[in-house]
Amino acid sequence: MFRLAHISDVHLGPLPPVKFHQLASKRITGYLNWKLNRKGALASNYLKDIISDIQSKPIDHIAVTGDLMNLSLPDEYVMVDSLLKQLGNPEYVTANCGNHDAYVPGALQRSIDNWAPYLSGDDKIISSAQDYPILRKRGNIAIIACNSAEATLPFFATGYFRRAQAKRLEAILEQTKDMYRIIMIHHPPFANATPWYKRLIGQSRFREVILKHGADLILHGHTHLDTKTSIVGPKGNVPVICVPAAGNAPSGHKPAGRYNLFSIEMNKNGWSTKLEEFGFSKHADGVNLLGSHEL
Repeated sequence: MFRLAHISDVHLGPLPPVKFHQLASKRITGYLNWKLNRKGALASNYLKDIISDIQSKPIDHIAVTGDLMNLSLPDEYVMVDSLLKQLGNPEYVTANCGNHDAYVPGALQRSIDNWAPYLSGDDKIISSAQDYPILRKRGNIAIIACNSAEATLPFFATGYFRRAQAKRLEAILEQTKDMYRIIMIHHPPFANATPWYKRLIGQSRFREVILKHGADLILHGHTHLDTKTSIVGPKGNVPVICVPAAGNAPSGHKPAGRYNLFSIEMNKNGWSTKLEEFGFSKHADGVNLLGSHEL
């Protein structure tokens, strides 16, 4: 059995001191959003409890689907690097970037440069977004991380899945067709998942790849919701699962902090996948099992 924990949208806080010149960009809108909304909704003590609970269980791998920081400030890269090391060795942790990790021009490349061991595939250290998707093989499990993060204009949080990445994903899916294939992407790859200014541009291209080549599980973040849907593959529907923001406070309008635990095994009928959801209830009484599902 292979046990995979999934967290997303850490938005690691507290926000470090911000210099005036750093706000002369899209960061001003994000800074105000943090001060007015996210500062109260995202709390480091809840994230700490989520991580502690993950580390108390016999888990083989951790997937982190982006938005590790808030404004792509220089000090935030250091904070995230410490968090990733706290989660574990890069061999056991695979991360990719979200729109907040590419908040301003140049930020995505700095994210890649700073966190490369956690973003890289087995074959080489990632050097730019052109290296995506990356592939990690863990026994008969293939972990495939795509990139949807690019710098956008103020008030936009769109993601992109372009033709070149689609071609590379097709090649990886063909290469791993006899394995259990998990795809990570920050933005949800299905229609009407978000308002139009937060959508994944190229989502139909992503779905075309899955329709042709298939996959076994798709993990995303971005919406901070606990959604469970699917997209069509060549042999039936492929589960598409989102997990709420890891550090979300129980009193917010989005679900409280959570991680998903997938137990994957091969039996005589093929692959089986069990999803267990661990997190906080509205009463903030610690991390508990909130639900269990067979996918």
